[in-house]
Amino acid sequence: MKAVENSSTAIGIRCKDGIVFGVEKLVLSKLYEEGSNKRIFNIDRHVGMAVAGLLADARSLAEVSREEASNFRSNYGHDIPLKHLSERVAMYVHAYTLYSAVRPFGCSFILGSYDKDDGPQLYMVDPSGISYGYWGCAIGKAKQAAKTEIEKLQMKEMTCRELVKEVAKIIYIVHDEVKDKAFELELSWVGEVTNGRHELVPKNIREEAEKYAKDSLEEDDDSDEDNM
Repeated sequence: MKAVENSSTAIGIRCKDGIVFGVEKLVLSKLYEEGSNKRIFNIDRHVGMAVAGLLADARSLAEVSREEASNFRSNYGHDIPLKHLSERVAMYVHAYTLYSAVRPFGCSFILGSYDKDDGPQLYMVDPSGISYGYWGCAIGKAKQAAKTEIEKLQMKEMTCRELVKEVAKIIYIVHDEVKDKAFELELSWVGEVTNGRHELVPKNIREEAEKYAKDSLEEDDDSDEDNM
């Protein structure tokens, strides 16, 4: 749990036509190559995963999730519903809290998917192996601040295109300038806009969202100064 609480923030929000993930990936060294150590994974063509905590643990859980999704497809001939996937992975995570020979996983993750029948779905699994369905959730060090911001949104009326900007804005708001200097914003989505496939948000839309986030932060700073 401590590993998750000290990790950079990740959020997932469900809207009327899909799911949007946003991750604040801290850049600990200037020598890192841009885009390395991603915290958003592709699990299946219709499922995405955003993680907080130990990245090595997250990668191994992503692999387990991929295996579950692929086994389901080979057995039943169609995409795995997210409810089944999150329950199966949650059981696997829970098993690692039961035995003295193994340690629990040091990561939480958010799973999101979209299909024509069930629409968008969002689940979060924590290191104890509990999985819940959400409209919007946050994990990582600034999860409380991010939750407060998510609660202000009318996500049930929003589309993915509108939500991408809000997700970028929330990540910029909860980013701690003092402790953590540089960070990369990772955004991905799955929904009608991508024909039900989980994909990274295209560069031009991501840059537009970042610009919107920075502008609205500056506006907030200006209005705070005026009030003083």
